[in-house]
Amino acid sequence: MAAIEASTTVTTPIRKRKKKHIILRSIGWFFKLVIALVILSLLATISFIWWTPPRTSYMMQSGEPVVYQYVSIDHISRYVLAATIAHEDQELGTRPGAFDIEAFNARAKAYIEGKPDPSGSTIPQQLAKNIFLTPQQNAVRKGIEAGLATEFSLILSEERILELYLNYAQFGPKLYGICAATWYYFGNPPWNITEYQAAQLMGVLPLPNLVQRAKDGGIYLGPVVNFRVWDYVNGAANVHVPRQIEGMGGWKAAVATIGITDTAADHANERGSADSCSAMPSSVLDRIKQEDSTWKP
Repeated sequence: MAAIEASTTVTTPIRKRKKKHIILRSIGWFFKLVIALVILSLLATISFIWWTPPRTSYMMQSGEPVVYQYVSIDHISRYVLAATIAHEDQELGTRPGAFDIEAFNARAKAYIEGKPDPSGSTIPQQLAKNIFLTPQQNAVRKGIEAGLATEFSLILSEERILELYLNYAQFGPKLYGICAATWYYFGNPPWNITEYQAAQLMGVLPLPNLVQRAKDGGIYLGPVVNFRVWDYVNGAANVHVPRQIEGMGGWKAAVATIGITDTAADHANERGSADSCSAMPSSVLDRIKQEDSTWKP
């Protein structure tokens, strides 16, 4: 009996040491995994300095056929740039970091308490979500989004962030990017868009899957339009965007906040390049033909 008790006494500390060793090893592997993921995300973010992938997480989740074509920021109307800054993130070029910490904490508190979002995501946050994440709303995704957005703001210029955002933003069902959007709705390249059209497009962003192109072009705002689409598009074009741009000192002052002082017209001699979006993308033409043959409001 004494021998059995002695054996148990010796074995118990050994088991405890093994258990402790397993826990410590698991924690070590966890931190190694986190470090590896951070390094990979940093490398991916660095690649965005010069690389614009043809698909994002949001595009792949929406399913084919995706309507999309890249366009350089040089060939995007400054009215569009100003409207985007004014409507989506007025502090993009003046704020240190991807978001205001106090605003982020307020959003987190509202989310936990089940209250409406008091401020909305910044452009770096939206960009991180569009490229890497999913539409699902949860605390883990929001935390990852904040980390990725911070990497974007540290590594990329505000001009590049805005260029990527406008190339990846959704402007209709499976319709992505400002190149496809301006040709689809207005039959014009992104460097030939009016102030009013630019403001209208900002109203498309909150509900892109509910927006419809009018049969003869433009955004459909007829009798049977979804009332929220009507409210957002008209509100952005006639009230919010003009007022916000005026508050920033005009469109030139708005784009100057991210270091842009030229115009799309200054790059007119480069409109033969592949990234100028000077011709209607074939995917847009196919979409319009398909919709026109079966169009109904």
